[in-house]
Amino acid sequence: MNGDNACFCGSGKAYAACCKPYLDGERRPITAEALMRSRYSGYVLARKDYLLRTWHASTRPEALELDDSSAIKWLGLKVVRTEAGGSDDTQGVVEFVARYKIGGKAHRLHETSRFVREGEQWFYLDGV
Repeated sequence: MNGDNACFCGSGKAYAACCKPYLDGERRPITAEALMRSRYSGYVLARKDYLLRTWHASTRPEALELDDSSAIKWLGLKVVRTEAGGSDDTQGVVEFVARYKIGGKAHRLHETSRFVREGEQWFYLDGV
């Protein structure tokens, strides 16, 4: 993907200036929302390495199966609300809706995700 293209996460920024530095390990997201957006981009790009690296050790699966990722067409992300999760917080909540298609059929993932910050690193904890 060209880094000048719009970022998958819907921020309105170019991918190179938004999620790419996070996925490539050049920078860390400083808010829970930035981590959530970058994880969405990680799913779009099937970046298991990034998804597992940003998943908290207490809830992280041993492996992440994204084998059917080529069958999924991600359509967009909408952040519904955030609660805490700022650069000075140690926990945060992000509610979002991610839209995607599988086999031409549209789906929505509506989740309220919890995040924790340890040191300078935000981690995805879980979601409902």
